[in-house]
Amino acid sequence: MLLPSGWPESTGRPNRRRMVALSALIGVSWAAPAVFAQSRPEKAAINIAVENKAAFYCLALTLAEQLGFFRAEGLEVNIHESAPGTRPVQSAPGGVPDVFCGPYEQTIQLQSRNQFFQAFALHGRVPQVAIGVSTKTLPAYKSLSDLKGKKIGVTAPGSTAAMVASRVLSRAGIQAQEVSFVGVGAAGAAVAALRNGQIDAISNLDPVMTMLEQKGDVRIITDTRTLKGTTEVFGGAMPAGCLYAPTEFLQKNPATAQALANAMVHALKWLQTAGPGDIINAVPESYLLSDRGLYLAAFNKVRESIALDGLIPDDGAKVALRALASFDPGIKADKIVLAKTFTNEFARKAKEKFKA
Repeated sequence: MLLPSGWPESTGRPNRRRMVALSALIGVSWAAPAVFAQSRPEKAAINIAVENKAAFYCLALTLAEQLGFFRAEGLEVNIHESAPGTRPVQSAPGGVPDVFCGPYEQTIQLQSRNQFFQAFALHGRVPQVAIGVSTKTLPAYKSLSDLKGKKIGVTAPGSTAAMVASRVLSRAGIQAQEVSFVGVGAAGAAVAALRNGQIDAISNLDPVMTMLEQKGDVRIITDTRTLKGTTEVFGGAMPAGCLYAPTEFLQKNPATAQALANAMVHALKWLQTAGPGDIINAVPESYLLSDRGLYLAAFNKVRESIALDGLIPDDGAKVALRALASFDPGIKADKIVLAKTFTNEFARKAKEKFKA
């Protein structure tokens, strides 16, 4: 379910000097000769649907909004937050949003239903999901077999968090039906469910997992917030967070797609040299969970997972398909055309523009 309205365009505290410079840049671009008019977005007002904007999974999207990178590309972006696990066609009032910020594997799932979407700007190289067991209900935990018959909290049934948990359990010979998956979201409700003993383990994102780990509420047993941990679970790096849109939208609005990719790659480039203070000053205060130290600790946990240039690797797409097919019986790997699930056309141009 969406919030009643989109997020405000500037709820953080971007640097005043930077914003003045960006405003000047925008003014120049609109006053430029007609030759530049061809590259203006076909659709300047864009609606983007996302599940949990405050999660680090969406940090690049937040930065592109808060630092004015979307505006610098001539876009007015409205970000709608939907309920975890909501399918794209259910994500916004009045129909499908223009663009989505979510897991790359969603494009594969959609293609299996004969709906064609393409990822066009990658911002997460790995799933960023960690699995932890409750130190309250499972203090004597020794192995995955101890989870049989237990309740495992995930962001939502069918989510990336559920897929990671299922993958880890299956490798230990535990079938999904031998545990109970419980949707707990990726915010305060997830923390409360774990602490109240409503679940025995949790598969979730940061900053939730770092908070629970720091407070001693969980013991981390699997971690896909790193390239190494992801390779151990999936056999290779698995692309995760990205912008994706209906293929038809990208074909009809190439300049708009390019502007979106530019803004996201700009944010990724900014993150490569950003310090702790830069991060704190760029995100909305509410994201900090009243604990700046904890927020930065969570950021350090996922920093390696952040994409560098927006490009989706071919081998990563293959890893995602294998993982998804092993998790979802409705996915027939031989029926999926991976080339139709992503394009690097826009990210490649953005990479050249920003030297990412």
